[in-house]
Amino acid sequence: MSKKLSRRDFLRTAAATGAGLLAAKGGMVFAQDPTATPAPLPEGSAGKLTVIQKTEYFPEAQQLIHDNIVKFAADKGVELDLSTANPELFGDFTAKMLAAVQAGNPPDLGYHTLSIPQMYSLDIVEDVTDVVEKAISMYGSVVPVVTEFNGKIDGKWWAVPFSCNSAGWYARKDVFEAAGIDALTLDTWDKRRDACLAVSNADNKMWGWGMTINKSGDGHGLITGIIQAFGGSYVDETGTKVVFNSPETVNAVEWLKETYTSDKYKPMLPPGVESWTDTSNNEAYLAGTIALTNNQPSVYAKAKADKNPVFENTLVLHPPKTLDGRLLEGGNIFWLTIFKGAKNVDLAKELILNMIDPANFLPVSKLGGGLNMPSYKNMWTDDITAVDPNFVTFRDILFNPDLYYGDSHPAKPNALVAAIIAAAIPSQMMANVTTGAMSPADAVKDAHDKIVQIFEEGGVPQS
Repeated sequence: MSKKLSRRDFLRTAAATGAGLLAAKGGMVFAQDPTATPAPLPEGSAGKLTVIQKTEYFPEAQQLIHDNIVKFAADKGVELDLSTANPELFGDFTAKMLAAVQAGNPPDLGYHTLSIPQMYSLDIVEDVTDVVEKAISMYGSVVPVVTEFNGKIDGKWWAVPFSCNSAGWYARKDVFEAAGIDALTLDTWDKRRDACLAVSNADNKMWGWGMTINKSGDGHGLITGIIQAFGGSYVDETGTKVVFNSPETVNAVEWLKETYTSDKYKPMLPPGVESWTDTSNNEAYLAGTIALTNNQPSVYAKAKADKNPVFENTLVLHPPKTLDGRLLEGGNIFWLTIFKGAKNVDLAKELILNMIDPANFLPVSKLGGGLNMPSYKNMWTDDITAVDPNFVTFRDILFNPDLYYGDSHPAKPNALVAAIIAAAIPSQMMANVTTGAMSPADAVKDAHDKIVQIFEEGGVPQS
């Protein structure tokens, strides 16, 4: 989408109200207490390098990044203002960056995993093409493939890939093995659902299906993934035409209705799953009460950090295949952005290359439990995959040669598709179905009409 979209006020509203939810789908909502974010955010000024560092799940990894930034500033002999924040849970981060840019005093550098198409549309980030091209020349192509379509717009890079990770399916291999099931063979949605039913035993406090369709990043991810697996999508390949109301989408919603409301599958659903939030499935998996969940690596990393026995019994799986046999998988990117009008652009670019340097980055990756994997292909060495056998699966997911754009698939990412998730349209649709307020067909049509309204308010007419 061009930054010249009409009705930019619409995008500002999305930035202010939807950033946290967008990030949840992007992946980094963790079962942790976020570090308090300074308010107001720091102001940039000439001669003072101003950096906002995203919190990490592992304090040791966070400290490594922090210490490296401090050392860089000291070696350069420049004053440093380094703040730690959690932009992904700090819902108005993008809006505050917009205000800082408009006021002429933005921080120099931000480390986050927010929507680059949205930031570009708001015109709050600097062109960093030279930095990315230099990184690629030294460390190989960026991974996953979709990274380029999130960060490169109109032929230029507006953010530098720093690290990446991938959502995965986490299976209790011991639980499935006890039922005579090889979790690696569960490669379709139906197989996975039926296996979850088979291993469920309420008397033993074990429920198979550890996913929700409630308003949350995880819930929206599950709903969207199943719709796409059935052949539905929010938009067509152009990203400008809403095509949500289709037989394929209706079939997917009917499958979800059966999963969450039928007597057949009720025994596999954990108590209260209909009201779960983003941390609920993490907590249930770590408590040993669910056999399967779909999540960011945070749940796996937490098990490792706490030496939880579920860690050794966890198998990372690819997502189920689509009905036509494809794998829709990719990854999430952690970005480094230089904000529009920053006073120390050249220095910020030097810092970015310093942070990406394998000597500084790979120690962070090894500590991160799958959360901070290399975003450049040649940095995926045997030394990295030897850290954990499940890292091989993460690598294969991230190296998927087939383009998968996430929520916007089959279109490239754009701010208006991101706004669909920010408005919680998928979860509201499913609430209408599971409460009996609407049939699947009516709920899909209702959601379609709301998506059309978003696009038309964003300057993309549908008629």
